[in-house]
Amino acid sequence: MDTPDPVTKETLAAPTVAPNEEVIEIRDESEDCFECRACGYTYNPIKGDDSGGIEPNTAFDSLPITWRCPVCSARPKAFANIGPVGAASGFKENLGFGFGVNTLTPSQKNVLIFGSLLVGLAIMLSFYGLG
Repeated sequence: MDTPDPVTKETLAAPTVAPNEEVIEIRDESEDCFECRACGYTYNPIKGDDSGGIEPNTAFDSLPITWRCPVCSARPKAFANIGPVGAASGFKENLGFGFGVNTLTPSQKNVLIFGSLLVGLAIMLSFYGLG
């Protein structure tokens, strides 16, 4: 008869995941930005809040109870977590669809959109030189 392997500290610490089971990733949310749902102000923990006297690198969860939105004076309960700065927007499972645009950060999308508008405007203005 085969005897089972003894239970060790390493075997207890090692996660067991079935081949078809999805692994849930736990990440630190201390660097996530939070957006006010009332006015659209974004609290960036890396920058802090100069007008509210909040030092840089202060996590949203560490804000004092008396802190309010500097634009509309909304309470912290009115803020929604929008994720880390510079991360691709949208759900993780949707990032692989489309022409690769879903993996771009918001600033990269702005450059793509407004850059293509400027190129289109330049092409339209070039038609004046044909006449």
